[in-house]
Amino acid sequence: MGDFNWNDLKSFLAVARTGKLTTAARSLGADHATVSRRLVSLEEAMHVRLFERHPTGYSLTAQGERLLPLAESMESTALAAYAELANSNMSVSGAVRIGSPDGFGSYFLAPRIGDLCRQHPALEVQLIAMPRIFSLSKREADIAIGLARPQEGRLSARKLTDYHLKLYASRTYLETAPEIRNSCDLAKHKFVGYIDDLLYAPELDYLSAVGTIDPQLKSTNLIAQLKATVAGAGLCILPYFIAKAEPELVPVLPDEVMLTRSFWLIIHEDLRRLARISATADFIVDAVYKARGDFLSQKAG
Repeated sequence: MGDFNWNDLKSFLAVARTGKLTTAARSLGADHATVSRRLVSLEEAMHVRLFERHPTGYSLTAQGERLLPLAESMESTALAAYAELANSNMSVSGAVRIGSPDGFGSYFLAPRIGDLCRQHPALEVQLIAMPRIFSLSKREADIAIGLARPQEGRLSARKLTDYHLKLYASRTYLETAPEIRNSCDLAKHKFVGYIDDLLYAPELDYLSAVGTIDPQLKSTNLIAQLKATVAGAGLCILPYFIAKAEPELVPVLPDEVMLTRSFWLIIHEDLRRLARISATADFIVDAVYKARGDFLSQKAG
């Protein structure tokens, strides 16, 4: 035990979660040589090999798999102690990473997040707006915005809001396209949508709600779909809170096509009581509450 350095476990957890030495080093704010040295030090202190080193990355050995839950338990205890003691003065400082779907992150959070920074000058906000699910157990984010309540894990989830999606097209597209009187006419039109086998959540399977449609133009990115639709590439199902800001877009069959989805705010239980996490979560909840009318449209609006 005399040679065991508890700080080496931080490097172990970072590499175990990312599988990459350079990525782990970046997350720790260290260089890869330092992280590598800490791994070697930990292995020597415990007299085991924790990782298999490959040209493409690192994978846990059987001994590493045994250590992982114990190291995570120690991390949880350390975070709980920090939350209990360091939060006594409620200082909101340090970094907080928010993982969000691209639409919500770019169109809703990004224009508002500067207010959070102004409220807490010592807080560093990292907003990752990407079409993917973020693993809080692997510390890919401190706070995640999800499309569904998580079904497993030590996670705290709070529903932010329901939101509507409608079928849209640009005015330019509709001027030259066949008339759309009912859903049967949709088969005559071009569509923009997601790439089927790259959908990261079942809640994004929108087009099945309007029939058997195979879009001509597909993208994993909602903003790319939006821009293509504005440019006249075809019809697209888009969130109301995003599409309503585009004067070129017109709802198509608004009485027939309207979907409802939800946004959830998700935090790992180990982080929930940290001042910087709770302050950021409260800010997001309050921002959504104040703008709740932007997410839900009138049926024919």
